[in-house]
Amino acid sequence: MSTLNCSAAQLAQLLGANTTDAAGAAAYICDQFSAVSNKFIDTAYAVDSTYLLFSAYLVFSMQLGFAMLCAGSVRAKNTMNIMLTNVLDAATGGLFYYMFGFAFAFGGPSNGFIGRHNFALKSIPSSNFDYPYFLYQWAFAIAAAGITSGSIAERTQFVAYLIYSSFLTGFVYPVVSHWFWSSDGWASASNPDLLFGSGAIDFAGSGVVHIVGGIAGLCGALIEGPRIGRFDHSGRAVALRGHSASLVVLGTFLLWFGWYGFNPGSFTKILSAYQTGSYYGQWSAVGRTAVTTTLAGCTAALTTLFGKRILSGHWNVTDVCNGLLGGFAAITSGCSVVDPWAAVICGFVAALVLIGCNKLAERVQFDDPLEAAQLHGGCGAWGVFFTGLFARKKYVREVYPARPDRSYGLFMGGGGKLLAAQVIEILVIVGWVSATMGPLFVVLHKLNLLRISAEDELEGMDRTRHGGLAYVYDDEDALNNHEIPMKKIESADKS
Repeated sequence: MSTLNCSAAQLAQLLGANTTDAAGAAAYICDQFSAVSNKFIDTAYAVDSTYLLFSAYLVFSMQLGFAMLCAGSVRAKNTMNIMLTNVLDAATGGLFYYMFGFAFAFGGPSNGFIGRHNFALKSIPSSNFDYPYFLYQWAFAIAAAGITSGSIAERTQFVAYLIYSSFLTGFVYPVVSHWFWSSDGWASASNPDLLFGSGAIDFAGSGVVHIVGGIAGLCGALIEGPRIGRFDHSGRAVALRGHSASLVVLGTFLLWFGWYGFNPGSFTKILSAYQTGSYYGQWSAVGRTAVTTTLAGCTAALTTLFGKRILSGHWNVTDVCNGLLGGFAAITSGCSVVDPWAAVICGFVAALVLIGCNKLAERVQFDDPLEAAQLHGGCGAWGVFFTGLFARKKYVREVYPARPDRSYGLFMGGGGKLLAAQVIEILVIVGWVSATMGPLFVVLHKLNLLRISAEDELEGMDRTRHGGLAYVYDDEDALNNHEIPMKKIESADKS
């Protein structure tokens, strides 16, 4: 039996000849059905937009987490500097992503390399994008810039932060997100002409966000060189510990909270049914994504805890926090297409990758105060590779329904095509970011705009560049920093 549309002519036939003014009654009924249907459509848009906005707010709250983590990981004499850079990553990124970045990333129709429409949000809202989508993608862009700032902390001139942050959020990062997230991107899992029949699956950005930020930080830190005193004359590593483990833990929990917008929010909508009239739909996939994210982070934290205990003999809270974040960075690529048990494997290996990268960094005298290049670059690369191994057929076809014959994980019986696409993603991101951010840092270095003087570095940038220390411990410190001390007012003697 064919489906009947609610048209007045068809409905009038069903009402029968004995119905008074059957055509008018049919028209009225169809109008009411159309009105109700439109209300449901409006409600679906409103629910999905609200979900995306809430996810954007969660991802933006990660900036506070980055700020706390960075502040606690540097020495007290550079606290104001690193906090200010985190604020300006968001502010600078907001303007440049609005003017250029969003258009380069999602301005279609375009070619496979870069977008070319919607500069300064022209023609938005449209049937393709609305304002919540821009806000969500901006929060991702500034997250990549925040990663980079941690790698070059405690020795970088303020002007260099402004220049690299503008370039990264306005051009470098948007091009990568176009490749893998735009429907026009040459390697996107949403492109009808799929790379290797699968496209690269990077659901929430282990590659697009974390490898980009990590490799950019790697380039900057390599060109700048290590902080004074990080390695002794014989080349042995000297710990320059951050001044506040409390801020590190606070920042880690804020980032953990924000990751529930970062990964589950990347669905961008929640009101989509996989089977009509069933309890199972996209809301289930959103919940599963939150679970895989949680399990990967928890496993990585525990693995790091015991691994570092074996290697160093200490239970180190900072190492555990970094391990936790490494697990999150790794699962971000495949969080929506793997089973919870696979997320445990992802987190376990991510912790080992982070420990190994840190050992390698010490061996080659690479200095990254927040381990950002190792954590986001190394664990992010593992996460992209992991997806090519463990992506499950059912989940892949639910999350990316346009091509039901697409490849899935190698270990799940899907062959090696998806894994090949994932390897290509890692290689092209490393190449692109190195080819763009590397020369930028070299030019800044040649112009003496990158690294501060040795005197300023030893004294601390808070005192030499930002007008005083972040913390005032007593009146003597306040006077030395040219601040007016607060005086205690004694109560009057009324006797």
